[in-house]
Amino acid sequence: MQQLILPTIPIGATEINGLTAVWRDEVRWTYFLGCHSFYTHPPDDLQQFRFITSQLIDSGRCRQIDIINTFGVSKSSVARSLRTLREEGASAFFKQRVGHRNGKVFSPEVREQAQQLLNQGWHRCDAAKELGIKNDTFRKAIYDGRLHEMGDKPVSQNLTTKSTRDKIDADAADNMGTGCVNTIERSLAAFGMSNGAPVDFLPSADVPMGGVLCALPALLLNGLLDGSEQLLGQLKGYYRTAHILLLVAYMALCRIKTAEQLRSYSPGEFGNLLGLDRVPEVRCLRGKMADLSKDDHAEVWAAHLSKRWMAEDPDAAGTLYIDGHVRVYHGGLTKPPKRFVSRDRLCLRGTTDYWVNDAIGRPFFVVEKPIDSGLLKALKEDIVPRLLKDVPNQPTAQEFATNPYLCRFILVFDREGYSPKLMDEMWQQHRIACITYKKFCGKDTNWPIKMFSDVEVSMPNGELVTIALAEQGSLIGSGKTKIWVRVIRKLTDSGHQTSLISTAYDLPHDALAARMFSRWCQENFFRYMMRHFAIDLIAEYGVDDFPDTEMVVNPTRRELTKKRNSINGKLKNRRARFTALNLSPKPEKDVKKHKQWEKKKSILLEEIEHFEHQLENIKKKLKAMPTHIPWGELEEKDKFQRLRPERKQFLDTVRMVAYRAETAMAAQLKSKTVDTPAARQILLDLFSTEVDIIPDKENKILLVRVHGASRPVVNRVLEDLFVTLNKTEMVYPGTEMQLRYELGVKTG
Repeated sequence: MQQLILPTIPIGATEINGLTAVWRDEVRWTYFLGCHSFYTHPPDDLQQFRFITSQLIDSGRCRQIDIINTFGVSKSSVARSLRTLREEGASAFFKQRVGHRNGKVFSPEVREQAQQLLNQGWHRCDAAKELGIKNDTFRKAIYDGRLHEMGDKPVSQNLTTKSTRDKIDADAADNMGTGCVNTIERSLAAFGMSNGAPVDFLPSADVPMGGVLCALPALLLNGLLDGSEQLLGQLKGYYRTAHILLLVAYMALCRIKTAEQLRSYSPGEFGNLLGLDRVPEVRCLRGKMADLSKDDHAEVWAAHLSKRWMAEDPDAAGTLYIDGHVRVYHGGLTKPPKRFVSRDRLCLRGTTDYWVNDAIGRPFFVVEKPIDSGLLKALKEDIVPRLLKDVPNQPTAQEFATNPYLCRFILVFDREGYSPKLMDEMWQQHRIACITYKKFCGKDTNWPIKMFSDVEVSMPNGELVTIALAEQGSLIGSGKTKIWVRVIRKLTDSGHQTSLISTAYDLPHDALAARMFSRWCQENFFRYMMRHFAIDLIAEYGVDDFPDTEMVVNPTRRELTKKRNSINGKLKNRRARFTALNLSPKPEKDVKKHKQWEKKKSILLEEIEHFEHQLENIKKKLKAMPTHIPWGELEEKDKFQRLRPERKQFLDTVRMVAYRAETAMAAQLKSKTVDTPAARQILLDLFSTEVDIIPDKENKILLVRVHGASRPVVNRVLEDLFVTLNKTEMVYPGTEMQLRYELGVKTG
């Protein structure tokens, strides 16, 4: 017979083991032995928590592993607390920390001034600077209890937990929808009586993905909201332009690559990052992005930001890297032309984007070419005309006359752009210098080893490398397109000599080498953006027709070209076989073999004449046939459409802002022990970290308390980053609240 046993754990409590449990809410933590409560303490009282858990272990009521699994504390912390109880007794948990309180720096007068500054909302670093005290000294005084920051006040009791917020969001589903608790503003927006939802942050604990708020100063400084209200499409309703831009930027930094993936995250929790009750539903978000990017608004906004970035860093805009990136299309809406994809070593259907970056990989703008005629044409027709208008601090006509070797700016590209004619045009017409790898080096002889000398080269990222370099002048091209260029060769450890050519006549050869051999930063940029920011994904489903006057490759000519190449190959094969037969004739004495030999020759000769006749006819047709024809003249079976570009342009622009913001933050984290990849990984972990959001509306401060990282060394790095972020004194958009960042754990 089955035995019925009454439950010994109260309903709603968290089980520690079969005998003990804990009830946790925002006000108290209560411990139960069976159904009887025996101890309680505030949730932020760490001393009492350590004391009671150590007593439970010491009395045999539970094991160390039970405490570790239930509360998520470390094994060393549990063992240390248990050792303290057994060796020093219960009073050891409540001893006042003894610090060096008799120092000469923090006299009573200085301590009073420091506390007044902290009470006024000053950050610890600003207060230390104001009083002329070292940051470490000020920090130790806070940890010793001699000073108290505003964040030390017991505001945590007013913070809502994630469980409470989830219940509130779920209850709202019966009315307007999950998380839609701001019913008044939503009702006004539905009747067109609202100018957008107001930004209102509520005290919240353990907000998922809250670490992405640390990127907000970098996003705003890189122009995320600059010109958005004037240049992008206008939005109506509850969500406005700033809400959508911040949401899309946060998604990019949190590696949420599509709007559909947003369904996997709590809308209410993500809304806390924006100061809203929830983020828009996927269909609503798609519609908002479509409204912002329609009628080329996204392209105009992207051009505005590109010009701003160049103006803010004229030195970076002086050397520009151009390369093409193929976005492969596997869909069935259309059949775009095939193009060679170097990373896959295949010819695949897709669209070519030409990106313009600086020497450390930061993007300026991108040019989409659904009908790609190559890098040379893109440079002449799309990129160079735009750069002539946007690049700041270009030399004047008088400066050009004074220095005949002075260039306007420098373009760096790979062998696809190698063209003596282009380099001559760029220099003669615009005084633009070009740097690229030398093509057709197979016939070049190696330079003598004694010509090379070791040169210490400073790379754009600050790294110093030693490279064996040599330089000569060379005349490249033919006829009227001949141009004198500088040839710099790099000698590798294997003895290989890599040649680059340049028309930047007034730069030293080590500076040219640094610029050319930094071109891989753009390849690294493509790989990183594909992996982390999904620049190859389709942003929207749909196609548009090209204008009837758009010139495209003549498909009939392409088929004839393929046929000509095929016949050429067959003709070469027959001629080689015919020549081999002539070189090894059969003697006439052997009548049988001699007749077979003559028969083979006659068959091959007949085939050769047939192929030559076919080849001559095809060449005549090709000569009379145009290479390109208007899109309107294509047959229906050959017509293709372009993928809709508007929303893709909008998303790419936000992703560029996010990448530049992440790059700026990574530069702040770099040190002797933290390189760029490690810095980016720290930021990636930071963006997915939970935070406590504590608004202080009286003092107009929005405190973002970030939970500690997994390693103490990372916590120290983040604390230094927060000092830099707090110095920006950034105000959250749509509010008057200044952002303040602090770490939720003490680094000591």
